[in-house]
Amino acid sequence: MLKLIVVLLVIWAAFAVIGFVIEGLLWLAFLGLVLLVATAVWGWFRRRATRD
Repeated sequence: MLKLIVVLLVIWAAFAVIGFVIEGLLWLAFLGLVLLVATAVWGWFRRRATRD
């Protein structure tokens, strides 16, 4: 499960970088950032839940 979260984080970060580099795809940057944060929060909560 941790591998999946890391892979998703890398993909979302790549989308954000591509979106910021290509100005016409600025919407992709924002989408990538939102998905990056959402996946990080989701993974953090899942990891905390398995520890308890």
